[in-house]
Parts: sequence; C-alpha cells; structure tokens
Amino acid sequence: MDVSFKYADEFGPFKVIQLYEPSLSLKAVLVVDNVAMGPSIGGIRMAPDVTIDECFRLARAMTFKNAAAGLPHGGGKAVICADPKMPKAEKQAVVRAFCQGLRNEESYIFAPDMGMDEECMAWIRDEVGRVVGLPRELGGIPLDELGATGWGLSHAVDVVAEQYGFPVKGARFVVQGFGAVGKHASRFLTEKGAVLVGVADSRGAILDDNGLDVDALIELKSQGKSVTEYPDAKVISADDLIGLECDLWIPAARPDVINEGNVQRLNARAVIQGANIPCTKEAEAYLHQQGILCLPDFIANAGGVICASMEYHGATQSAAFDAIGEKVRRNTEEVLSRIKTQSISPREAAIALAKERLQKAMAYRRYSLFSTAPHFL
Repeated sequence: MDVSFKYADEFGPFKVIQLYEPSLSLKAVLVVDNVAMGPSIGGIRMAPDVTIDECFRLARAMTFKNAAAGLPHGGGKAVICADPKMPKAEKQAVVRAFCQGLRNEESYIFAPDMGMDEECMAWIRDEVGRVVGLPRELGGIPLDELGATGWGLSHAVDVVAEQYGFPVKGARFVVQGFGAVGKHASRFLTEKGAVLVGVADSRGAILDDNGLDVDALIELKSQGKSVTEYPDAKVISADDLIGLECDLWIPAARPDVINEGNVQRLNARAVIQGANIPCTKEAEAYLHQQGILCLPDFIANAGGVICASMEYHGATQSAAFDAIGEKVRRNTEEVLSRIKTQSISPREAAIALAKERLQKAMAYRRYSLFSTAPHFL
C-alpha cells in the first residue's frame, strides 16, 4: 500500500493504471494526476529505460503546466517501456494495444512525447479518438513538425533577456538534445539573431565558437545522421557540453541531465528548460544560490500542450501559436516578478503560480480531485 501511494499528496495522483500484454511484451503505465480543471492531457513517452517514478514526476509536471497555462485540462502522463526504433509494424501493434487497454479511460487525452510522433497519434485516433498532435491531413496541428514547444521557448527567452539585460541578438546558446524541441528552439532563436555554439544528440556533441548552421544540422538529422557528422565543427563529449561558456543553456532531451554531479561546471547566464524535469532539485537549488536563472520546464516548454489543447478544442494553427506566445510570455513575466519581489527560487515561484490556479479549481468540486459530471468537465 505504501509503495502505490508514495507520491500521493493534496493534488493527486487521482488514478494509476499499469498495463501488461505478454503477447506483445507491452509494459506501460498511465498516471492521471489531477483532473480538477478538466480531462488530463499529457504525452506518451516510449523508451526502453522509462520508469514508473519518471511517469509520476512527469504527470505532476503536466498538472502544474496545464494549470499555469490556464488550460481547461488536468495533468497526466503515460509511458511505454519499449524501443521507439523497433520495426514500424511492431511499434504500431504495441501502440494500438496500449490505447485499446485504455479505450474507456475518458480522464486521459493521448498526446505525443519522446518516441511518439504524429503517425502514432493517427493510429491512436483510429482506435479510441481521444488524441491530440494529429497529422495535418487528419485536421491536427502537427506541433512537432511546426515546433510549438520551441516557439514558446523562444518567447520565454525574449522575456528573460529583456529582464536580465542582454539582447537575444548575438546571445550564445547551447542545446542538449536536437530533437523535436531542440531543433525548433534553435531555429527560432537563430532567426532572432542568437548564435548556436554547441549542440548534442544521443550520439555525441559538437562545438563551434563562430556559430553552427541550424538548417544544416536539421538536414543532417532528417537524413538519420548525428550532429557529430556536421563538417568543420569540433566533436566533444556530451559531458563537456555542460561546461561551454554561453548565455543560454537549453536542456531539451531526457530527465535529470543537469544534476549534482555536473551542475558546478555549468557556465551560462540562464538555463531554459526545454525538456521535462531536466534538472534535479539539488541542481536547481545550486543554480539559484549561484544567481543563475533556471526557468522551470512547465513555464518554458508549455507551448506544446497549449497547442495540443487548442487543437482539441478546434482552434486554427495561427490562433494556437498566438496563444502560445501570449501565455508563455505572461507566465514567464509572472515567475520572474515573483522571484524578485518574494526572494524565492524560480521553481518555488512557478509552483506557487500553478498551485494557486489549481486550488481555486479544486475548491469548486465536491471531491477535490475529480468530478462526477460527464467527461470530467
């Protein structure tokens, strides 16, 4: 009993479901953390080393992210323990079985995350219908293709740069993880005149003090190659990437890449969290003590879920991107204001903002976490 409820607190989790189908070696977990503001939205993460603990942490991050963004949705997260690079036919069978196992779970709306793309969402739509992040051909706003999360992150950077006294144009930045978030964040920031000096993917990292060509990097990745195959750049270790001198260091891959073992080497003005839970609590506390801003994930990278929510409610692409810019800027300004006026850490400021909005929604409920009304609305 104590193991199942070790993450339980005043906000959730409302429901935890474990799925197992031996014929497909399907092992998956869904955590519906809180639905006080509406049915939960949260991505499905597929990775061979994903854990239940990671799922709990990500679900809570989604609860706070959706509440902070003022969306009519609660937070949830699903993980599938599998290799996302398995043959397509096998992956499709696993994904379809996963969503069939959750076909009656109206408290959760499926969305893409690491290892899952628009095509996977199309398979899910065919099975259960409750899904966002669909291909354009199915009426979706393809948030990974368009770079919704990276678009929002670029607006967060605008606010940070303005309030911390340095221009975005000419700002040097490093990106750890050149996937759906990292490549688009790089694209939007370089369009504003920022300079990408270091980047890493799962196979290595590179450095060029004069600036890397983001379009060339995106082309390499589209060909299935690593950033280390970029010509005329210095290949460095992924561990060395954290020590590069820069204005902005953007983690855009897996959890806990900045931790107590390497945070002392960070040489940046600010960390803008493009990934979910990319820093440990201890690392964030250290950065705050050193006067280095670490803008939390559910503030900086909320663009993806804002876009997903807008798609679910029938908005256009232009309306979704306008909403991302407005909401991310407003919340970044609010968090930075609280840091200065209340002398608290960025994480504390962001959580306080989300909790205030969440507690107000919960106060309207007969049961604090959920509603007995149809569709949890």
